[in-house]
Amino acid sequence: MDIQLEKKKGLKPKHYGYIALGALLLFAGWKLAFGSSKSTFRTDKERLSISQVTYGKFDDYITINGNVAPIATIYMDAYEGGRVAEKLIEEGAMVKKGDIILKLENMNLYEQILASESNLALKQNDLRSTRLTFDARQVEGRRSLATASTDLQRLKRNFEQNEALYADELISKEVYLTSKENYELAQKQHEIVKLQTEQDDALRKTSLAGLDTDLERMKKTLSMVYERLDHLNVRAPADGQLGFLDAEIGQNISQGQRIGQINVLTDFKIEAAIDEHYIDRVKRDLSATLERNGKEYELRLRKVYPEVRNGRFNVDLVFVDDKPETIRAGQSYNLRLQLGASNDALLLPQGGFFTSTGGQWVFVVNGNEALRRNIRIGKQNSKYYEVLEGLEQGEQVITSNYDSFGEAERIVLK
Repeated sequence: MDIQLEKKKGLKPKHYGYIALGALLLFAGWKLAFGSSKSTFRTDKERLSISQVTYGKFDDYITINGNVAPIATIYMDAYEGGRVAEKLIEEGAMVKKGDIILKLENMNLYEQILASESNLALKQNDLRSTRLTFDARQVEGRRSLATASTDLQRLKRNFEQNEALYADELISKEVYLTSKENYELAQKQHEIVKLQTEQDDALRKTSLAGLDTDLERMKKTLSMVYERLDHLNVRAPADGQLGFLDAEIGQNISQGQRIGQINVLTDFKIEAAIDEHYIDRVKRDLSATLERNGKEYELRLRKVYPEVRNGRFNVDLVFVDDKPETIRAGQSYNLRLQLGASNDALLLPQGGFFTSTGGQWVFVVNGNEALRRNIRIGKQNSKYYEVLEGLEQGEQVITSNYDSFGEAERIVLK
């Protein structure tokens, strides 16, 4: 009779293989989910800035900082070079147009003036001598013409008398022919003297006119040299404040060298630098506001400088109506520059994440973790970004800087 054997309870050797395989699979799953330091980053929640996505009115403006400057600055360049002989006005002083600020000395210019004056005197003497010569020739020519006219008239009368006597056969033919020849010679001589006198008169007019022109030209040249002499007095080009003056007594100033500037204080402007991110949106005639002592002042963007340096470009703004009574050059103001009209939009508060991601993605908080999500940001102001895609109202977003997260795609919040 067969005896039924009881099955032994407990683990058999093959079971140990199944357990090991299961444990290996569990470990691999845990590593995939939690063990990759590249995709997961752990940090304390208190160390992060977390903001909520809201829906509201987006004011399309930016806040910029600007410095007050004179409405215009006029630079003073030396018309003439020279040595500084006298300094009459110091930096910071108020000046009127035409006030002498510096007096220069230029020995070469003085020598040019003396040479020009000497040449002018010689030219005047030449003109005087030439005029006297032509006047004498003119008198002599008229005297010769008068003599020739008198001789012609007398010989003509003698010829006519002899012609009548010869016709009556009262004189010989020889006497008649002699009187005729004398008369004809007198006619030719009269024509020659007359022609010479006319030519002398024409030559006199052209020669004296040319000399007069040369003389006037020399006078203008001398006048210009005198103007250069006056330019040795460096004068204020406009009413205002002498901003700076780069000249000391005894210093040699080159022609064209910049030696100072006049700040026109009839009005003021504000010079500001703006991030290049806004260069396509900042245009002339945009409006801005400045708040001072509880009162707002309106400004207009007058000029945009296209050059970008260190990621920023410069603009000039001017006051539309009133300006602060205590305004002074060099003061610093915060301005609100309006870029466009307000509109309703999803709003994400400003934060350091933008410098890490360029606004292309964020970490969205979900419980005790935050996952990376691509978004699209539109306009921005000093407080908010306008969210166009990727987020919903009420969602929580990490808005602090992401640089310490590395390439993580998941943040575990402790």
